Amino acid sequence: MATGILVIVEQSDGKVSRIGWEALAAGQELGVALGQEISTLVLGKNAGAAAKSMADCKAKNIWFAENAELANYTPDGFAAACKQAIDKTSPAYVFAGHSYQARDYFPKLATMCGRGLMSDCVSYRVEGGSLIFVRQAFQGKINADFTFNGAAPYFASFQAGAVSSEKLQKGGSPTIADAGINLASLKIRTNVLEIFEGVKGKVDLTKADIIVSVGRGIKEKDKLPIVEELAKVLGAEIAASRPVCDDGWLPLDRQIGSSGQTVSPKLYLAVGISGAIQHLVGMKGSRCIVAINKDERAPIFDIADYGIVGDLFEIVPALTAAVKEVRA
Repeated sequence: MATGILVIVEQSDGKVSRIGWEALAAGQELGVALGQEISTLVLGKNAGAAAKSMADCKAKNIWFAENAELANYTPDGFAAACKQAIDKTSPAYVFAGHSYQARDYFPKLATMCGRGLMSDCVSYRVEGGSLIFVRQAFQGKINADFTFNGAAPYFASFQAGAVSSEKLQKGGSPTIADAGINLASLKIRTNVLEIFEGVKGKVDLTKADIIVSVGRGIKEKDKLPIVEELAKVLGAEIAASRPVCDDGWLPLDRQIGSSGQTVSPKLYLAVGISGAIQHLVGMKGSRCIVAINKDERAPIFDIADYGIVGDLFEIVPALTAAVKEVRA
């Protein structure tokens, strides 16, 4: 009988990624709600070091696999390794963060197990002992509830920022051990020649603690320095809504939203952003949202923790001056 939750925790060179911690936090929360034990699986080069960094997390087992076939990520290698772990442990649920890597191999893994995948979930809840996943549909215009039919295991991935890593439960003493994966006979069809950034100098906004994001309210590119100065004094990354990037005022790698990056910083300042659903999808998981907009009915205020109604060209310089004064 399938039982328990297996969380595949993403890591890179011995360090668990933010989305890996978020997936584990989601697994822990659901484990409590469903009355299921939590185990984790960490794959790839220096996976053992990543596993040790999770030693105080609440979980039953932390397994790792550092096989030579997993030294570089390949969908064949990761899917086969996970499949072996699933066959050994028979979990009821298999979770992962919806990273670029998981988007590649996780559907393959679910198919290998003869199951479907609930991908890119933005939230979840348990009702009457049943697990309900929430996914966005029609380009983020609506949230829809989904449940699984058929037998376990059930596969689901969580959108970045869907769960805060601060919900991670510590104070555990899990068993840390090699997963005993054997990939010697596996045929890996991908030959990794070189690992490089897809876009030179690309900014990973998912790692930023503070983000100042600018929208159409800035009116023209020449006004951007007003917002950039605020970002500078706050030690923040600058970001933007899609129209700003489409007009070429900021690079595409600074775009937040359904067609850009999904972020969950400690502080998100939305400057001159009305709050179209496509943008909200990418930042609503932020811990604290501050919105500045002249339109008091702007949708951004519906999710903001603090809202300032007024002219950004007056408010932003005043806010910048106040921050400078405090930090002087």
